[in-house]
Amino acid sequence: MALCGVCAFLELYCTQPLLPMLARVFHASKTGVGLTVSAATLGVALSAPIFGALSERLPRKRVIVGSLLGISVPTLLAATSTSLAQLVFWRFLQGITVPGVVAVVITYIGEEWPPERVALIMSFYVSGTALGGFTGRFSAGILADWFNWRVSFVALGAAALAGAAGVAAWLPRGRRRATPHPEPGTLPAFPYQVQALFRRSRLVATFAVGFNVLFSLVGVFTWITFHLAAAPYCLSTTALSSLFFVYLVGLVVTPVAGFIITRVGLRAGISGAICLSIAGVLLTLAPTLPVIILGLAMLSSGVFVAQTAASTNLRVAAPAGARVTAAGLYITCYYLGGTAAGVVPGFLWTLGKWPACAAFIVAMQIVALTIALVSWGTPRADSAAEPSAA
Repeated sequence: MALCGVCAFLELYCTQPLLPMLARVFHASKTGVGLTVSAATLGVALSAPIFGALSERLPRKRVIVGSLLGISVPTLLAATSTSLAQLVFWRFLQGITVPGVVAVVITYIGEEWPPERVALIMSFYVSGTALGGFTGRFSAGILADWFNWRVSFVALGAAALAGAAGVAAWLPRGRRRATPHPEPGTLPAFPYQVQALFRRSRLVATFAVGFNVLFSLVGVFTWITFHLAAAPYCLSTTALSSLFFVYLVGLVVTPVAGFIITRVGLRAGISGAICLSIAGVLLTLAPTLPVIILGLAMLSSGVFVAQTAASTNLRVAAPAGARVTAAGLYITCYYLGGTAAGVVPGFLWTLGKWPACAAFIVAMQIVALTIALVSWGTPRADSAAEPSAA
């Protein structure tokens, strides 16, 4: 599960530390090069519900491995780009097959582990996504500084191929798969199933929380690179990629938080995670680099914990016969948040640079916290609902 997370996220955000460099190489605006982030997340958002519907009855492992192979091809082809438009196109194709991993893995975990261990196992998968996100960003920045940005894509594409081979060799096919049975009164056809899912208020609230969670992460790590590349910090591409070492904190925090969430409930878990993220964003407004780095560590850790809680909540909120479809819709909303974060803060940057961006991101986090507190029920309700969702 952890390797699936690593491989799925190696490439997704790899251009973030490269944005100031790409702006110089292609003579493009900040918003223009920000599209190299948004295009990938948009690809994820658009294809997630399709993967969710098609894979309801397909072998989970086959979809996961095929998707990992599909991620590697446009990654390698991105190295051949001669214009920003071409790079954006290949980045979009990179995102198209990612839901074949992330949407299906969420359901796979729910099928293969007992309900009381889902949050813990989900935390290991989320830790893998954190490691993959860090590795992709850090290696892309280092290789771009030492060689050039094209080498970064070649290396990441080769790593994705190797990871797909590892998952194919080690991931079990799944032992507890049962044929899904739609709930009485619902239709199995995809459009009707989606309508039924959007009538579930707790599920819609989970989609909204997911949108806000990724908006916070992508918004901060995309736009703060321009802040730290300018005076008085003047960080190089290598230094900017080194900022993502804060992701490694999440490798420790997230599994521990997953264990705690099983004890305190989902609403308490998501509330603590979002409050930690808000505090982290506020610390990035400090004038000293060490405090900014601490803020980034708090933000990323809070986001990973929030993602664990939200993914776990899908088992509570979604009906048994449509969990992959629900996961696909969640991934769509989640990555629409990431897509918006690559573009929307650009307008705020023109008004007040990083402080304006940070203020807007905090406002979005407060909205997410309010939605979770109102719509996710009490911790006791979470605990009671979990066994019935098995």
